[in-house]
Amino acid sequence: MNQRLSQETLIPTEFSETFQRQRTWFRDHRNPSRQERIEHLGALHALLVDHKEALIDAVNADFGRRSRHETILSELIQNQEGLKAAMKHLKHWMKPERRGLDITQYPLAKARLMPQPLGVVGIVAPWNFPISMAFAPLTGAFAAGNTAMIKMSENSENTAQLLKELAPQYLPKEKLAFFEDGGGRGPSFTQLPFDHLFFTGSPQTGKAVMSNCAKNLTPVTLELGGKSPTVVAPDYPITTAAERIMWVKLFNAGQICTNVDYLFLPENKVHEFVAAAKAVCQRRYPNPDNGDYTSIVDQRSWDRLHATLDDARQKGAQIIDIFDNWNSDPEKRLMAPRIVLGVNDDMDIMQREIFGPLLPIKTYKNPQEVIDYIDSKPHPLAFYVYSKDKKLAQWYINNTLSGGVSVNDGLIHAALHDLPFGGVGNSGMGHYHGKEGFLTFSKQRPVFYQGPLRVMNMLMPPYKGRADKLLEFTLKQNS
Repeated sequence: MNQRLSQETLIPTEFSETFQRQRTWFRDHRNPSRQERIEHLGALHALLVDHKEALIDAVNADFGRRSRHETILSELIQNQEGLKAAMKHLKHWMKPERRGLDITQYPLAKARLMPQPLGVVGIVAPWNFPISMAFAPLTGAFAAGNTAMIKMSENSENTAQLLKELAPQYLPKEKLAFFEDGGGRGPSFTQLPFDHLFFTGSPQTGKAVMSNCAKNLTPVTLELGGKSPTVVAPDYPITTAAERIMWVKLFNAGQICTNVDYLFLPENKVHEFVAAAKAVCQRRYPNPDNGDYTSIVDQRSWDRLHATLDDARQKGAQIIDIFDNWNSDPEKRLMAPRIVLGVNDDMDIMQREIFGPLLPIKTYKNPQEVIDYIDSKPHPLAFYVYSKDKKLAQWYINNTLSGGVSVNDGLIHAALHDLPFGGVGNSGMGHYHGKEGFLTFSKQRPVFYQGPLRVMNMLMPPYKGRADKLLEFTLKQNS
């Protein structure tokens, strides 16, 4: 293995040496006890609790301005709850599962499915929720008994440096190590021969990551993005829909992989929705400069979002300002949210994931139009349905495929630590959160225990006689 890593000249020494130390440590601690795993999970929980203010400040510095309350809700509370739940349920998760035997092995043999740690896990965390998207998969990796190396995003420099300094106070580097991006070190990180790699990012980058991992046959979990649709049925109150949809759209300034990327409304409900959306947003953000509204993360994203808006305008879309008396602030990268009407597939806004506070609206006459449009696109990471008609909501679910679904709300399903989260196809592969996170980072190892009496001895050659009769009898029983 040392020779294998030394040949990868593009891999920084910091990465390769840490990998070797973690692999050696894992070989000496191959199957941590439940108590040891609880101690490791408890250390992560303590880190989040002990350094709450420093973590909030670091994320705020990385964004330029990040809502303190959004950081507490999405980064701290969510992961503290997930860690406590993992510690609570770990005994059940670790218990070997009984499996059935076939007729040739009855009555004294046993079959079990035994979860075991994989080894060294690599995690590539994105910038939009840097703490959460590091600690959520890390919870599953530690519950399963692995070591972990985490590479943070280039846009999370302050958070990365803080976690890099704090982690050794709670766990040895042989168990956990954080790394800053350091100027495009992501590709070299994913070249390491991890026992499992967890990546969160765009579908385009996910393909490159998967290609790197294929060279080492490293299994991957890919949490990607895509254009997640929302549909509001005619029976659902527009005011309530606007309140819930705009909460999701403006949370983190729309920089969420499971955000409402475009909205389907009945033809006669558009103006009512726009009015309701403007009213609720102006009520919630009477002063968007007061710290409740998050900045766009960097200049490149700012420029991309405005280019997307200009492209839609030039191609005939109608742009509606949510706030009548507030314009975007380029210096602070506070982008005024807009609703975009009259969109079509020639526009960039309907081709790429938006990742910002822009909401394109399409209209429909009947539900089948919605299904046909969604089905013509790559599978999204999320799908949101608003309807009081349970049969209609289930019809939408049955006739689409997405990573996850929320009915009569948005985003919530992705935040539940006991509900698996993951994409499908273009939006990703694999799951994490809760038990599914534990299973993702475990080898479900099948084990057979032979009993004191070996039935197969009765089926040894020569087959004439007893073996022949027993085989014929067994065949008949299964006919």
